[in-house]
Amino acid sequence: MGKLEKRNARDPQVRAEAWIGDTVLDLYARSYILKLKGAMDGEMLARMTCNQFLSSLGNPTVVEAEIGVIYQNQGMEAGFAWIEENLLPLFLKQESNRKVGRR
Repeated sequence: MGKLEKRNARDPQVRAEAWIGDTVLDLYARSYILKLKGAMDGEMLARMTCNQFLSSLGNPTVVEAEIGVIYQNQGMEAGFAWIEENLLPLFLKQESNRKVGRR
C-alpha cells in the first residue's frame, strides 16, 4: 500500500489510469453482485464503488489508478484479483457492520 500513498491524485497520468480503473472496478462489482444475489442491486453497487468506500484504502483516485495500471499491464483477471484481495475483504466487513447496525 505504500506505493498507493506516493502517487499524486492530481497528476493527469494518475487521473487517466483512474478513469480506466473505475470501469474495471464497476465491472467487477456488477459481476460480483449478480453472482452473489442473482439480481441487480444498484445500492450495493454504489456502496462498493463510491469514493467513501475507496477512501478506506487510500485516496479514491489513486486506488482506482492502481486498478487501471494493473488492468493495462496484466489484464482483466489481474485487476479483478487485486480487487478481490484488497477491496473485497473491506467491503464485506463494512457490509457485515452495516447489517449489524440495522438490527
